[in-house]
Amino acid sequence: MSRELIKADLAVIGAGSAGLVTSAGAAMLGRKVVLFEPGAMGGDCLNYGCVPSKAILTAAHKAHEIRSAGKWGIKAGEPEIDFAKVREHIQSAITAIEPNDSQMRFENLGVRVVREYAKFESDRVVGSDSVQVTAKRIVVATGGRARVPNIQGLADAPYLTNETIWKLEELPRHLIMLGAGPIGSELGQAFRRLGSDVTIIEAGQPLARLDPDHRDLVVESLKSDGVRLVVGARAQAVAHASGRIAVKTSLGETIEGSHLLVAIGRQPNIEGLELETAGVETDAGGIVTDDKLRTTNKRVYAAGDIAGKGQLTHLAGWHGSVIVRNLYFGLPTRQSSQPIPQTVYTDPPLASIGLSEDEAREKYGDKVTVSKFNFDDNDRAIAEGDTRGGVKLIIGKGGKILGAHAAGARADDILQIAQGVMANGGTVRDLTSPVPAYPTRGEVFKRAAGKYYEPKVFGTAARVWSAILTAFH
Repeated sequence: MSRELIKADLAVIGAGSAGLVTSAGAAMLGRKVVLFEPGAMGGDCLNYGCVPSKAILTAAHKAHEIRSAGKWGIKAGEPEIDFAKVREHIQSAITAIEPNDSQMRFENLGVRVVREYAKFESDRVVGSDSVQVTAKRIVVATGGRARVPNIQGLADAPYLTNETIWKLEELPRHLIMLGAGPIGSELGQAFRRLGSDVTIIEAGQPLARLDPDHRDLVVESLKSDGVRLVVGARAQAVAHASGRIAVKTSLGETIEGSHLLVAIGRQPNIEGLELETAGVETDAGGIVTDDKLRTTNKRVYAAGDIAGKGQLTHLAGWHGSVIVRNLYFGLPTRQSSQPIPQTVYTDPPLASIGLSEDEAREKYGDKVTVSKFNFDDNDRAIAEGDTRGGVKLIIGKGGKILGAHAAGARADDILQIAQGVMANGGTVRDLTSPVPAYPTRGEVFKRAAGKYYEPKVFGTAARVWSAILTAFH
């Protein structure tokens, strides 16, 4: 069968966040765009990641609120979990968001959507079963997938990943998880609060990339929920028989459960793209790119998880914007020009942007100042009866905000207060200017910024000046 030959301004492989933003932006500017996607539109985030995980977390947190309502003088009891209804809630969230990522929407924008696998056929040609596209520019945005380790017996066991766990029709009796990163911590807490026994096996430090003080809050919360954390252990062998999963660890313990979830990281989807045909280099992180997301083939860009710059949905969307800015607005934009937050949506949630305290001290030494403010001195948190956590500012020379970190209720939203200042090149002084509503949790960043200035504002020099003014006024 002969293929349709198409000439386009832009060919995009992958309809996740990066691919969709790039395609929409280019099409809305009148460019001829062809988008390839063999799987579900919306990619990992809509179908297997951000959306379903936040939906199940919401259900789990509601169950927890019922159990703990007595703290506020409300008599309740053990909630009855209808897992079928929980699954309906998850699907309804996906269904509500789906139209924004749908083939119909993008075709209405003028994008030619081809629901087939694509690969490179030359340095500027990509093709699928039915079409061959010669494009001025090509964007690879094929994302990543769960990394499955080489563990004895794992390949023969019915293990789950973040993609397949949503197919479960019944609540697991005992969910064993490999990995206490963001996915493991979020889903571990969710399934425990919904009634599953949960054991998480972690070779290193849980949530190792987050602020040490803050991540300990989540570890303690997981433990108080009844999650068993086996830290410093690796899974050495997996056995499956009679509907049971058994995991032997490097500590010599064998843990038995009903289900096994693998959540030890991600790997890029580069197989089958024939990147070498286009002269596109790869490494362990995916496709090798510069700070404008160009590959070793200057006609080809990579965006999202596969670009080796990080694995976050909002980062992928930003990558799409960077490519559109550079190609179609002539704005020389670097992908590293904006600080990108990372968030863990556990209870309490964690949020972080910029450098950690250790990273800042390693880079800037004694020029770094750390200013903190905890929720136990925040009136709204006290009124809500949840004073866990607080915020931490990492401040450099001239008051530049090098990093901001938050832990506690609504930390994921509160972080954006500091992020807005950082994104606009502001300093810690800019956090002191706004007058926040009282009482709100968002006051904490203003208070943390205020603590940074206390020695100057209320120090010896300020006292002397105040005395002089008093004497002459």
